[in-house]
Amino acid sequence: MRRLCAPARGRDYLLTIFINFLMTEEVKNSPIEDFDWEAYENGETAGVKTREELTSVYDESLNTVKDKDVIEGTIIALNKREAVVNIGYKSDGIIPMSEFRYNPDLKVGDKVEVFIENQEDKKGQLILSHKKAHASRSWERVNAALANDEVIKGFIKCRTKGGMIVDVFGIEAFLPGSQIDVKPIRDYDVFVGKTMEFKVVKINEEYKNVVVSHKALIEEELEQQKKEIISKLEKGQVLEGTVKNITTYGVFIDLGGVDGLIHITDLSWGRVQHPSEVVELDQKLNVVILDFDDEKKRIALGLKQLHPHPWDALDPNLKVGDRVKGKVVVMADYGAFLEIAAGVEGLIHVSEMSWSQHLRSAQDFMKVGDEVEAVILTLDREDRKMSLGIKQLKNDPWENIETKYPIGSRHTAKVRNFTNFGVFVEIEEGVEGLIHISDLSWTKKIKHPSEFTQIGADIEVEVLAIDKDNRRLSLGHKQLEENPWDVFETIFTIGSVHEGTIVEMLEKGAVVALPYGVEGFATPKHLVKEDGSSAKVDEKLQFKVIEFNKDSKRIILSHSRIFEDATRAEKNAERRKQRQSSNSRREETPAIATATEKTTFGDIEALAALKEKLSGK
Repeated sequence: MRRLCAPARGRDYLLTIFINFLMTEEVKNSPIEDFDWEAYENGETAGVKTREELTSVYDESLNTVKDKDVIEGTIIALNKREAVVNIGYKSDGIIPMSEFRYNPDLKVGDKVEVFIENQEDKKGQLILSHKKAHASRSWERVNAALANDEVIKGFIKCRTKGGMIVDVFGIEAFLPGSQIDVKPIRDYDVFVGKTMEFKVVKINEEYKNVVVSHKALIEEELEQQKKEIISKLEKGQVLEGTVKNITTYGVFIDLGGVDGLIHITDLSWGRVQHPSEVVELDQKLNVVILDFDDEKKRIALGLKQLHPHPWDALDPNLKVGDRVKGKVVVMADYGAFLEIAAGVEGLIHVSEMSWSQHLRSAQDFMKVGDEVEAVILTLDREDRKMSLGIKQLKNDPWENIETKYPIGSRHTAKVRNFTNFGVFVEIEEGVEGLIHISDLSWTKKIKHPSEFTQIGADIEVEVLAIDKDNRRLSLGHKQLEENPWDVFETIFTIGSVHEGTIVEMLEKGAVVALPYGVEGFATPKHLVKEDGSSAKVDEKLQFKVIEFNKDSKRIILSHSRIFEDATRAEKNAERRKQRQSSNSRREETPAIATATEKTTFGDIEALAALKEKLSGK
């Protein structure tokens, strides 16, 4: 074994020995007359043949190898640590015994494949690897298996996340859990340690990843079975199958190599929330073929079709008006479905749940699972439809409405809804009425009913009118009190002055709160104060009533009129005084004139008398 430990000899050294050997042999066999012995003694080997020619002869006597090549060699020596391999090259290669663990019976003379890592390292040693040769051959075989769609064998070594690790030709390949079998696998551990057949489905050369599939082999076999099975299928045919998978929308059935689907609606004539309520995994059951597609290989199956329809077994004596009991199976805003027998349902519309005209949701009356009694309203056996009602179990409150709620009667109602023109209230279930916005208060100006009350609140009402045909009552709230406007008419007389507070400013004027809870209205020109400024909100002032209308409940006020009328009165008084003075002067003037006239006439008469006396003389 000294050969294993001897230092490697360089190529040039060996070549020199070989050339000397050839030259010596050639001299022995055919002496050269003109041989230059002096040159030979000086170490020059040229003469018989050139060095290049001898080198070529030497190289041709050895195997031609390249780095990264895989070739076959022979074991020529072994020890516990190394194996010496002859590949017909100028030197032998050494390979660690650890690379032959899989072959404990290795012996001298065995042929093995080796990978040439380096033809000559720094020490002139040939570097070989059996492990890399095995791996290289394995990748070649794996690639060939993928290219040729070849079936190969592999050993399942262990479990890993999402699948299994498989040894294929010494390469670790990945077997996804979804590629183990056509049906879902619940326990991967049962496959560990087994040798199975696979197909290579994917290779990543960059990352040296291999993906294999056992399912692909099964699918090929099943594909042939499917063609045979589907070719024999007929609609209406009953077959035995096994529950393979359960989903929210249906159940997949294995028919012995081909799968079919039972949709959730075909599992039972009754309502099914989830298929697991009817079947369970691996359960064997009979199914009927409803339809199939040769091209897409889809098979629609049914389970409920093996049993007669429940409507066909419905009591023939059942009729409209009869009472039935059942369980609520489905709820919707518009109503509830009541199952009175397995697969036989009727709809209770929300309008048939209460005599009330108030719009409500069906969930306000019942919920899924409730046991309910109802009356049959319609029954169509051909279309298998039935409508039910529960309000019919009670008397219609409008039958004796005039007796129970006569005009003028007073009651407590509950506010149900608002509109711009009034309040809808319910005196009892099914008996509703309207309070017009004008009938809410005698004194307050209400813009919207929400200012006066709120939904759900109780309110006292008086029946004003009855509309039995339209099932409506006209109601009032203010009628519970006497009309205060009869009294207001005597208090808020035109021209009377009252203290008021401005509570709201509007575009057309202001709302003024007056005593006794009544309100008046003043236009902007009547809000001007004596100093010329305008009155503001929350300001308390004196107001004069300039208009009062009991029928329309309107009081028109003016603050300006108070000082305007006073000023006007002063002016009028001044004018009267002036007129009186003027009249007095007029009365004095005629008296003076009369006196003058009398004196003049007297004087004339006296002169006439005097003239007569003088004439008599």
